[in-house]
Amino acid sequence: MAWDFETDPEYQAKLDWAADFVRDEVEPLDFAVDGLDIHNPLWQELVLPLQEKVKAQGLWATHLGPELGGPGHGQVKLALLNEILGRGGLGPIVFGCAAPDTGNMEILAHYGTPEQKEKWMNPLLAGKILSAYAMTEPQGGADPTALQTTAVVDGEDWVINGEKWFISNAAEADFLIMFVVTDPDNPPHKRASMLIVPTDTPGLETVRNIGMRLRGNRDASESYLRLTNARVPRANLLGDRGQAFAIAQTRLGGGRVHHAMRTLGNVSRAFDMLCERAISRTTKGELLADKQMIQSMISESWIEMEQFRLLVLRTAWRIDRYQDYKRVRGDIAAVKVAMPKVLNNIASRALQIHGSLGVTTEMPFIDMIVSSYTMGLADGPTEVHKVTLAKKILRDYEPSDDLFPTRHIPKLREKAHARYADVFARHGIDAPVY
Repeated sequence: MAWDFETDPEYQAKLDWAADFVRDEVEPLDFAVDGLDIHNPLWQELVLPLQEKVKAQGLWATHLGPELGGPGHGQVKLALLNEILGRGGLGPIVFGCAAPDTGNMEILAHYGTPEQKEKWMNPLLAGKILSAYAMTEPQGGADPTALQTTAVVDGEDWVINGEKWFISNAAEADFLIMFVVTDPDNPPHKRASMLIVPTDTPGLETVRNIGMRLRGNRDASESYLRLTNARVPRANLLGDRGQAFAIAQTRLGGGRVHHAMRTLGNVSRAFDMLCERAISRTTKGELLADKQMIQSMISESWIEMEQFRLLVLRTAWRIDRYQDYKRVRGDIAAVKVAMPKVLNNIASRALQIHGSLGVTTEMPFIDMIVSSYTMGLADGPTEVHKVTLAKKILRDYEPSDDLFPTRHIPKLREKAHARYADVFARHGIDAPVY
Protein backbone atom coordinates (compact mmCIF):
# COMPACT_ATOMS: atom_id res chain seq x y z
CA MET A 1 0.00 0.00 0.00
CA ALA A 2 1.35 3.40 -0.98
CA TRP A 3 1.70 6.18 1.53
CA ASP A 4 -0.23 9.32 0.68
CA PHE A 5 0.18 12.25 3.04
CA GLU A 6 -2.00 14.66 1.09
CA THR A 7 -5.02 15.75 3.08
CA ASP A 8 -8.54 16.69 2.06
CA PRO A 9 -9.38 20.25 0.91
CA GLU A 10 -11.47 21.04 4.00
CA TYR A 11 -8.67 20.13 6.40
CA GLN A 12 -6.08 21.82 4.19
CA ALA A 13 -8.02 25.04 4.64
CA LYS A 14 -7.69 24.54 8.41
CA LEU A 15 -3.94 24.00 8.02
CA ASP A 16 -3.63 27.17 5.94
CA TRP A 17 -5.48 29.10 8.64
CA ALA A 18 -3.22 27.61 11.33
CA ALA A 19 -0.05 28.53 9.40
CA ASP A 20 -1.12 32.17 9.11
CA PHE A 21 -2.34 32.25 12.70
CA VAL A 22 0.88 30.81 14.15
CA ARG A 23 3.06 33.15 12.09
CA ASP A 24 1.08 36.31 12.81
CA GLU A 25 -0.25 35.77 16.34
CA VAL A 26 1.52 32.88 18.09
CA GLU A 27 5.21 33.30 17.20
CA PRO A 28 5.31 36.89 18.58
CA LEU A 29 4.20 35.55 21.99
CA ASP A 30 7.72 34.17 22.53
CA PHE A 31 8.85 37.77 22.97
CA ALA A 32 5.91 38.84 25.13
CA VAL A 33 5.14 36.02 27.58
CA ASP A 34 7.81 34.47 29.81
CA GLY A 35 7.03 31.33 31.74
CA LEU A 36 3.78 29.43 32.06
CA ASP A 37 1.29 31.04 34.43
CA ILE A 38 -2.33 30.83 33.34
CA HIS A 39 -3.37 33.04 36.29
CA ASN A 40 -1.07 35.90 35.32
CA PRO A 41 -3.07 38.92 33.99
CA LEU A 42 -0.68 39.26 31.04
CA TRP A 43 -1.21 35.60 30.16
CA GLN A 44 -4.97 35.96 30.39
CA GLU A 45 -5.00 39.02 28.18
CA LEU A 46 -2.63 37.72 25.49
CA VAL A 47 -3.01 33.93 25.40
CA LEU A 48 -6.61 33.16 26.35
CA PRO A 49 -8.14 35.10 23.42
CA LEU A 50 -5.93 33.15 21.01
CA GLN A 51 -7.05 29.88 22.55
CA GLU A 52 -10.66 30.92 21.98
CA LYS A 53 -9.91 31.54 18.29
CA VAL A 54 -8.42 28.05 18.02
CA LYS A 55 -11.50 26.52 19.66
CA ALA A 56 -13.72 28.39 17.21
CA GLN A 57 -11.81 26.75 14.35
CA GLY A 58 -12.29 23.28 15.84
CA LEU A 59 -8.53 22.81 16.26
CA TRP A 60 -8.39 22.66 20.05
CA ALA A 61 -6.94 19.46 21.61
CA THR A 62 -7.00 17.64 18.29
CA HIS A 63 -4.79 14.87 19.70
CA LEU A 64 -7.84 13.31 21.37
CA GLY A 65 -10.09 10.88 19.55
CA PRO A 66 -13.85 11.37 19.37
CA GLU A 67 -14.40 8.89 22.20
CA LEU A 68 -12.32 11.20 24.40
CA GLY A 69 -13.98 14.45 23.35
CA GLY A 70 -11.67 15.33 20.45
CA PRO A 71 -12.22 15.45 16.68
CA GLY A 72 -10.38 12.18 15.92
CA HIS A 73 -8.35 13.49 12.99
CA GLY A 74 -5.81 10.66 13.04
CA GLN A 75 -2.03 10.84 13.33
CA VAL A 76 -1.19 11.95 9.78
CA LYS A 77 -3.45 14.99 10.08
CA LEU A 78 -2.01 15.66 13.53
CA ALA A 79 1.49 15.54 12.06
CA LEU A 80 0.61 18.11 9.41
CA LEU A 81 -0.88 20.41 12.06
CA ASN A 82 1.79 19.89 14.73
CA GLU A 83 4.59 20.79 12.33
CA ILE A 84 2.95 24.20 12.01
CA LEU A 85 2.48 24.56 15.78
CA GLY A 86 6.11 23.70 16.42
CA ARG A 87 7.28 26.89 14.76
CA GLY A 88 6.07 28.92 17.76
CA GLY A 89 7.24 28.09 21.26
CA LEU A 90 3.74 28.56 22.69
CA GLY A 91 1.99 26.96 19.73
CA PRO A 92 1.08 23.71 21.54
CA ILE A 93 -0.27 25.68 24.50
CA VAL A 94 -2.39 27.95 22.32
CA PHE A 95 -3.79 24.87 20.54
CA GLY A 96 -4.43 22.87 23.73
CA CYS A 97 -1.96 20.09 22.97
CA ALA A 98 1.08 20.83 25.13
CA ALA A 99 2.93 18.17 27.10
CA PRO A 100 2.61 16.98 29.80
CA ASP A 101 -1.09 17.95 29.80
CA THR A 102 -1.80 15.97 26.61
CA GLY A 103 -0.60 12.66 28.02
CA ASN A 104 -2.35 13.27 31.32
CA MET A 105 -5.61 13.98 29.50
CA GLU A 106 -5.31 10.61 27.76
CA ILE A 107 -4.57 8.79 31.02
CA LEU A 108 -7.58 10.38 32.71
CA ALA A 109 -9.78 9.70 29.71
CA HIS A 110 -8.82 6.02 29.55
CA TYR A 111 -8.49 5.19 33.24
CA GLY A 112 -10.20 7.93 35.25
CA THR A 113 -13.43 7.41 37.13
CA PRO A 114 -16.37 9.71 36.29
CA GLU A 115 -15.56 11.74 39.40
CA GLN A 116 -11.86 12.03 38.46
CA LYS A 117 -12.75 13.13 34.94
CA GLU A 118 -15.15 15.76 36.22
CA LYS A 119 -12.68 17.16 38.74
CA TRP A 120 -9.43 16.95 36.79
CA MET A 121 -9.78 16.02 33.11
CA ASN A 122 -12.54 18.40 32.08
CA PRO A 123 -10.86 21.56 33.47
CA LEU A 124 -7.53 20.37 32.04
CA LEU A 125 -9.08 19.84 28.62
CA ALA A 126 -10.68 23.29 28.81
CA GLY A 127 -7.30 24.90 29.57
CA LYS A 128 -8.43 26.14 32.98
CA ILE A 129 -5.81 24.22 35.00
CA LEU A 130 -2.36 22.70 34.40
CA SER A 131 -0.87 19.33 35.29
CA ALA A 132 2.44 17.51 35.61
CA TYR A 133 3.61 13.90 35.35
CA ALA A 134 5.80 12.77 38.24
CA MET A 135 7.82 9.68 37.40
CA THR A 136 11.58 10.37 37.40
CA GLU A 137 13.51 10.15 40.67
CA PRO A 138 17.10 11.03 41.65
CA GLN A 139 18.19 7.37 41.52
CA GLY A 140 15.96 6.21 38.66
CA GLY A 141 14.75 7.61 35.37
CA ALA A 142 15.28 5.45 32.30
CA ASP A 143 14.69 2.32 34.40
CA PRO A 144 11.25 2.62 36.04
CA THR A 145 11.83 -0.58 38.00
CA ALA A 146 14.39 1.36 40.06
CA LEU A 147 11.87 3.92 41.31
CA GLN A 148 11.47 4.01 45.10
CA THR A 149 8.72 6.49 46.01
CA THR A 150 6.14 4.48 47.95
CA ALA A 151 2.45 4.75 48.71
CA VAL A 152 0.79 2.64 51.39
CA VAL A 153 -2.84 2.45 52.41
CA ASP A 154 -3.76 3.93 55.78
CA GLY A 155 -7.50 3.96 56.36
CA GLU A 156 -9.10 5.90 53.50
CA ASP A 157 -5.82 7.47 52.35
CA TRP A 158 -2.66 6.70 50.46
CA VAL A 159 0.41 7.85 52.38
CA ILE A 160 3.26 8.78 50.02
CA ASN A 161 6.97 9.07 50.82
CA GLY A 162 9.84 9.69 48.43
CA GLU A 163 11.39 12.14 46.01
CA LYS A 164 10.72 13.12 42.42
CA TRP A 165 12.81 15.36 40.21
CA PHE A 166 12.91 16.85 36.72
CA ILE A 167 9.12 17.14 36.91
CA SER A 168 8.05 19.42 34.08
CA ASN A 169 5.40 22.03 34.87
CA ALA A 170 5.25 21.08 38.56
CA ALA A 171 5.82 24.70 39.62
CA GLU A 172 2.66 25.79 37.78
CA ALA A 173 0.58 22.60 37.96
CA ASP A 174 -2.64 22.14 39.92
CA PHE A 175 -2.13 18.38 40.20
CA LEU A 176 0.39 15.63 39.48
CA ILE A 177 -0.13 12.16 38.08
CA MET A 178 2.44 10.26 40.11
CA PHE A 179 4.16 6.91 39.57
CA VAL A 180 4.49 5.22 43.01
CA VAL A 181 5.44 1.78 44.34
CA THR A 182 2.39 0.25 46.04
CA ASP A 183 3.21 -3.46 45.89
CA PRO A 184 6.97 -3.92 46.39
CA ASP A 185 6.74 -7.74 46.57
CA ASN A 186 5.11 -8.07 43.15
CA PRO A 187 7.07 -8.77 39.91
CA PRO A 188 9.00 -5.65 38.74
CA HIS A 189 6.40 -4.47 36.24
CA LYS A 190 3.47 -4.96 38.62
CA ARG A 191 4.88 -3.11 41.64
CA ALA A 192 3.72 0.42 40.81
CA SER A 193 0.45 2.33 40.58
CA MET A 194 -0.65 5.79 39.44
CA LEU A 195 -2.08 8.35 41.85
CA ILE A 196 -3.54 11.81 41.39
CA VAL A 197 -1.71 14.14 43.78
CA PRO A 198 -2.92 17.77 44.08
CA THR A 199 0.01 20.15 44.33
CA ASP A 200 -1.39 21.72 47.51
CA THR A 201 -1.23 18.36 49.33
CA PRO A 202 0.31 18.73 52.82
CA GLY A 203 3.65 16.93 52.94
CA LEU A 204 4.45 17.70 49.28
CA GLU A 205 7.26 20.25 49.13
CA THR A 206 9.38 21.74 46.37
CA VAL A 207 13.03 21.28 47.31
CA ARG A 208 14.02 23.56 44.46
CA ASN A 209 13.18 24.43 40.89
CA ILE A 210 15.76 23.43 38.32
CA GLY A 211 16.56 25.81 35.46
CA MET A 212 16.25 24.40 31.96
CA ARG A 213 17.52 26.30 28.92
CA LEU A 214 14.63 25.75 26.58
CA ARG A 215 13.62 29.20 25.40
CA GLY A 216 15.59 32.36 26.06
CA ASN A 217 15.85 33.22 29.75
CA ARG A 218 12.71 31.37 30.70
CA ASP A 219 12.30 30.66 34.41
CA ALA A 220 12.97 27.23 35.91
CA SER A 221 10.65 24.69 34.34
CA GLU A 222 11.62 21.48 36.20
CA SER A 223 11.06 20.75 39.87
CA TYR A 224 12.71 18.65 42.57
CA LEU A 225 9.92 17.42 44.87
CA ARG A 226 9.91 15.66 48.23
CA LEU A 227 6.93 13.85 49.75
CA THR A 228 6.88 13.22 53.50
CA ASN A 229 3.79 11.34 54.70
CA ALA A 230 1.76 13.14 52.02
CA ARG A 231 -1.85 11.94 52.10
CA VAL A 232 -4.28 11.67 49.22
CA PRO A 233 -7.65 9.85 49.19
CA ARG A 234 -7.74 6.20 48.12
CA ALA A 235 -10.18 7.37 45.43
CA ASN A 236 -7.23 9.12 43.71
CA LEU A 237 -5.94 5.79 42.36
CA LEU A 238 -5.93 5.79 38.55
CA GLY A 239 -6.84 2.47 36.99
CA ASP A 240 -6.08 -0.72 38.86
CA ARG A 241 -3.47 -1.17 41.55
CA GLY A 242 -0.16 -2.34 40.06
CA GLN A 243 -1.11 -1.07 36.56
CA ALA A 244 1.29 1.90 36.34
CA PHE A 245 3.49 0.44 33.60
CA ALA A 246 0.54 -0.26 31.32
CA ILE A 247 -0.94 3.16 32.02
CA ALA A 248 2.38 4.87 31.28
CA GLN A 249 2.41 3.42 27.77
CA THR A 250 -0.91 5.17 27.09
CA ARG A 251 0.83 8.52 27.24
CA LEU A 252 4.38 7.76 26.12
CA GLY A 253 3.85 6.27 22.66
CA GLY A 254 1.66 9.04 21.27
CA GLY A 255 3.53 11.72 23.20
CA ARG A 256 6.87 10.83 21.60
CA VAL A 257 5.40 11.01 18.10
CA HIS A 258 3.62 14.31 18.76
CA HIS A 259 6.84 15.77 20.16
CA ALA A 260 8.63 14.76 16.97
CA MET A 261 5.89 16.37 14.88
CA ARG A 262 6.33 19.68 16.69
CA THR A 263 10.12 19.40 16.56
CA LEU A 264 9.84 19.18 12.80
CA GLY A 265 8.28 22.66 12.89
CA ASN A 266 11.25 23.92 14.89
CA VAL A 267 13.66 22.30 12.43
CA SER A 268 11.79 23.88 9.52
CA ARG A 269 12.01 27.28 11.18
CA ALA A 270 15.79 26.95 11.62
CA PHE A 271 16.15 25.84 8.01
CA ASP A 272 14.15 28.81 6.71
CA MET A 273 16.34 31.20 8.72
CA LEU A 274 19.47 29.48 7.42
CA CYS A 275 18.38 29.91 3.79
CA GLU A 276 17.22 33.49 4.26
CA ARG A 277 20.60 34.40 5.77
CA ALA A 278 22.44 32.67 2.92
CA ILE A 279 20.73 34.75 0.23
CA SER A 280 20.96 38.01 2.23
CA ARG A 281 24.52 38.16 3.57
CA THR A 282 27.46 39.19 1.38
CA THR A 283 31.08 38.57 2.29
CA LYS A 284 34.23 38.96 0.18
CA GLY A 285 32.20 40.18 -2.75
CA GLU A 286 29.66 37.39 -3.02
CA LEU A 287 26.58 36.06 -1.32
CA LEU A 288 26.97 33.29 1.22
CA ALA A 289 24.59 31.30 -0.98
CA ASP A 290 27.19 31.29 -3.77
CA LYS A 291 29.86 29.64 -1.63
CA GLN A 292 30.14 25.89 -2.02
CA MET A 293 30.56 25.15 1.70
CA ILE A 294 27.35 27.04 2.41
CA GLN A 295 25.60 25.20 -0.42
CA SER A 296 26.76 21.93 1.16
CA MET A 297 25.25 22.97 4.51
CA ILE A 298 21.97 23.87 2.82
CA SER A 299 21.70 20.63 0.85
CA GLU A 300 22.64 18.43 3.83
CA SER A 301 20.11 20.24 6.02
CA TRP A 302 17.31 19.87 3.49
CA ILE A 303 18.00 16.15 3.04
CA GLU A 304 18.06 15.51 6.79
CA MET A 305 14.90 17.54 7.32
CA GLU A 306 12.97 15.75 4.57
CA GLN A 307 14.18 12.32 5.70
CA PHE A 308 12.95 13.11 9.20
CA ARG A 309 9.65 14.48 7.89
CA LEU A 310 9.02 11.30 5.90
CA LEU A 311 9.93 9.10 8.88
CA VAL A 312 7.51 11.01 11.10
CA LEU A 313 4.70 10.91 8.52
CA ARG A 314 5.28 7.23 7.78
CA THR A 315 5.10 6.46 11.51
CA ALA A 316 1.91 8.52 11.81
CA TRP A 317 0.45 6.64 8.84
CA ARG A 318 1.28 3.28 10.43
CA ILE A 319 -0.38 4.31 13.70
CA ASP A 320 -3.51 5.30 11.77
CA ARG A 321 -3.45 2.00 9.88
CA TYR A 322 -2.89 -0.38 12.80
CA GLN A 323 -4.51 1.62 15.63
CA ASP A 324 -2.00 0.03 17.97
CA TYR A 325 1.08 1.78 19.38
CA LYS A 326 2.66 -1.56 20.23
CA ARG A 327 2.82 -2.57 16.56
CA VAL A 328 4.76 0.60 15.70
CA ARG A 329 6.97 0.65 18.77
CA GLY A 330 10.09 0.31 16.62
CA ASP A 331 9.01 3.17 14.34
CA ILE A 332 8.37 5.41 17.34
CA ALA A 333 11.80 4.53 18.73
CA ALA A 334 13.40 5.45 15.40
CA VAL A 335 11.64 8.82 15.39
CA LYS A 336 12.80 9.45 18.95
CA VAL A 337 16.42 8.61 18.02
CA ALA A 338 16.43 10.80 14.89
CA MET A 339 14.74 13.82 16.47
CA PRO A 340 17.56 15.34 18.59
CA LYS A 341 20.22 14.79 15.94
CA VAL A 342 18.28 16.48 13.15
CA LEU A 343 17.45 19.52 15.28
CA ASN A 344 21.03 19.79 16.55
CA ASN A 345 22.56 19.51 13.07
CA ILE A 346 20.34 22.04 11.35
CA ALA A 347 20.28 24.53 14.24
CA SER A 348 24.09 24.32 14.46
CA ARG A 349 24.48 25.06 10.75
CA ALA A 350 22.01 27.94 10.99
CA LEU A 351 23.98 29.33 13.93
CA GLN A 352 27.25 29.06 12.00
CA ILE A 353 25.87 30.81 8.93
CA HIS A 354 24.56 33.65 11.11
CA GLY A 355 28.06 34.21 12.51
CA SER A 356 28.32 36.19 15.75
CA LEU A 357 24.61 36.98 15.64
CA GLY A 358 23.89 33.26 15.80
CA VAL A 359 25.16 32.86 19.37
CA THR A 360 23.22 35.81 20.79
CA THR A 361 19.82 35.77 22.49
CA GLU A 362 18.50 37.63 19.44
CA MET A 363 18.48 34.29 17.62
CA PRO A 364 16.89 30.99 18.80
CA PHE A 365 19.70 28.66 17.78
CA ILE A 366 21.46 28.18 21.13
CA ASP A 367 18.13 27.30 22.71
CA MET A 368 17.38 24.87 19.87
CA ILE A 369 20.74 23.16 20.31
CA VAL A 370 20.35 22.83 24.08
CA SER A 371 16.78 21.62 23.53
CA SER A 372 18.12 18.88 21.24
CA TYR A 373 20.14 17.49 24.16
CA THR A 374 17.04 17.59 26.34
CA MET A 375 15.20 15.59 23.67
CA GLY A 376 17.93 12.96 23.81
CA LEU A 377 17.14 12.42 27.50
CA ALA A 378 13.43 13.05 28.00
CA ASP A 379 10.95 10.20 27.53
CA GLY A 380 13.82 7.73 27.60
CA PRO A 381 17.43 8.35 26.52
CA THR A 382 18.41 7.88 22.90
CA GLU A 383 20.47 4.80 23.69
CA VAL A 384 17.44 2.98 25.14
CA HIS A 385 15.43 3.65 22.00
CA LYS A 386 18.28 2.41 19.79
CA VAL A 387 18.21 -0.86 21.71
CA THR A 388 14.41 -1.05 21.35
CA LEU A 389 14.65 -0.50 17.60
CA ALA A 390 17.46 -3.00 17.10
CA LYS A 391 15.57 -5.72 19.00
CA LYS A 392 12.43 -5.01 16.98
CA ILE A 393 14.34 -5.24 13.68
CA LEU A 394 16.17 -8.46 14.59
CA ARG A 395 12.93 -10.29 15.44
CA ASP A 396 12.24 -10.54 11.71
CA TYR A 397 15.44 -12.50 11.03
CA GLU A 398 16.53 -16.09 11.68
CA PRO A 399 20.04 -17.31 12.49
CA SER A 400 22.04 -19.12 9.81
CA ASP A 401 23.06 -22.74 10.29
CA ASP A 402 25.56 -22.49 7.42
CA LEU A 403 29.24 -21.62 7.67
CA PHE A 404 28.39 -18.39 5.92
CA PRO A 405 27.46 -15.51 8.27
CA THR A 406 24.10 -15.20 6.53
CA ARG A 407 21.62 -17.57 4.93
CA HIS A 408 21.12 -15.24 2.01
CA ILE A 409 24.10 -16.22 -0.14
CA PRO A 410 23.82 -20.02 0.30
CA LYS A 411 20.11 -19.79 -0.56
CA LEU A 412 20.88 -17.84 -3.72
CA ARG A 413 23.54 -20.40 -4.68
CA GLU A 414 21.07 -23.28 -4.22
CA LYS A 415 18.48 -21.43 -6.27
CA ALA A 416 21.01 -20.81 -9.05
CA HIS A 417 22.01 -24.50 -9.13
CA ALA A 418 18.40 -25.61 -9.39
CA ARG A 419 17.26 -22.99 -11.89
CA TYR A 420 20.23 -23.10 -14.29
CA ALA A 421 21.20 -26.79 -14.10
CA ASP A 422 20.28 -27.40 -17.75
CA VAL A 423 22.28 -24.38 -18.90
CA PHE A 424 25.32 -25.54 -16.93
CA ALA A 425 24.99 -29.03 -18.45
CA ARG A 426 24.88 -27.72 -22.01
CA HIS A 427 28.08 -25.83 -21.38
CA GLY A 428 29.76 -28.77 -19.74
CA ILE A 429 30.07 -27.26 -16.24
CA ASP A 430 28.77 -28.54 -12.93
CA ALA A 431 28.32 -25.26 -11.09
CA PRO A 432 28.41 -21.49 -11.62
CA VAL A 433 31.66 -19.62 -11.22
CA TYR A 434 31.78 -17.68 -7.94
